[in-house]
Amino acid sequence: MENAPLAVRMRPRSLDELVGQTEACGPGSWLRTAIERDALSSVILYGPAGTGKTSIAHIIAETTQAAFVEVSAIGGTVSDLRREIKDADNRLKTGRGRTILFVDEIHRFNRAQQDALLHAVENRTLVLVGATTENPYFEVNTALISRSRIVELHDLSDDDISDLIDRALSDERGLAGDYELTDDARDALVLLAGGDGRAALTSLELAAQMADDGSGERPVIIDREAVRSANPHRGAPYDKNKDMHYDIISAFIKSMRGSDPDAVLYWLARMIDGGEDPKFIARRIMICASEDVGNADPQALLIAHAAFKSAEVIGYPECRINLAQAATYVALAPKSNACEAGIDAALAEVRHGPVRAVPSYLRDRHRPGSEDYGEYKYPHNYPGGWVEQRYLPEGLERGAFYHPSDRGWEAYRIESTTRDRRDGNI
Repeated sequence: MENAPLAVRMRPRSLDELVGQTEACGPGSWLRTAIERDALSSVILYGPAGTGKTSIAHIIAETTQAAFVEVSAIGGTVSDLRREIKDADNRLKTGRGRTILFVDEIHRFNRAQQDALLHAVENRTLVLVGATTENPYFEVNTALISRSRIVELHDLSDDDISDLIDRALSDERGLAGDYELTDDARDALVLLAGGDGRAALTSLELAAQMADDGSGERPVIIDREAVRSANPHRGAPYDKNKDMHYDIISAFIKSMRGSDPDAVLYWLARMIDGGEDPKFIARRIMICASEDVGNADPQALLIAHAAFKSAEVIGYPECRINLAQAATYVALAPKSNACEAGIDAALAEVRHGPVRAVPSYLRDRHRPGSEDYGEYKYPHNYPGGWVEQRYLPEGLERGAFYHPSDRGWEAYRIESTTRDRRDGNI
């Protein structure tokens, strides 16, 4: 343990030592009661990295009367699972007690590996404790979820992180009082952690190494410069294929729709820093340009498309500027969802309404009998290039689908068209 990382040495040995997660395993919670009574049923611990999932598993291992075994979801195979299930079955049959199987990062198991656990979990040959950073409702088989209880853990608060740091500074398993933090160094560590307890302890350990000049004098003062030197780049959590990806792109889109350029630039920066595909970002900007701006500013779609081509041709790092220009343009543009609402309303009519005939004068004339069709009025033969004529099928009237906003180019064109019709110009 002397050579183990600080985060490993400081793992809690009991639920009372666990920092945070009061809702998940505080007094009176199902999980705490089940652990204390050694009556745990299968559970999947779900939450961000560094929130205590593995720590809870180790606490279960320390407190349970059952055999505790672990299988890696990274290198584990179906054969490994079947071996553990067979051993668990033998323990039950020979009166040697229950088995708790811990699978860290269970979402990394493929469907066949997860299916191998189903029967054993269902008949309680073993109790499964799974841990995952990904939403289990997306990444874990539905049948396995139905046989388990989901317990969600949350990012640690700043106070929790500070408490964790204090324990590591003073505990004999940690830095044993040999180091002290300045206030600004503590603030920097809390900020860098971002709710991740493991990251906080790792940063503290690295900063302690940077601060120690080897003179042997104690206590060593860890200042902000030592923290900065140990952590030159703060990596905000971002996973291009999982929950964080969808949360941040959702915030980005909603910020453009809400006309907040500062928020747009922040969420854009989070995606760029996380290595998100610039073409993916540009596609979302193009969608927003039509869905939320539409004809209130038709230029928005052109600028968004130009940003996509720039991302495609230029790439990072320069295309970040193109993306920022397009995203802030869409954010600042007047907003209208008339196009999106209109096409959705028309699709609903087509899918659920009656089949409506095309008026005869609008039909193609290149067929026998077309001479009996009604007269089509060619707009360019009339002043202003417009003539009163029904284009909708019978049963539908103008305004059935398209409801323009009173903003931007869309409002200007509606006002202009209405005025010209009134004045007889069209």
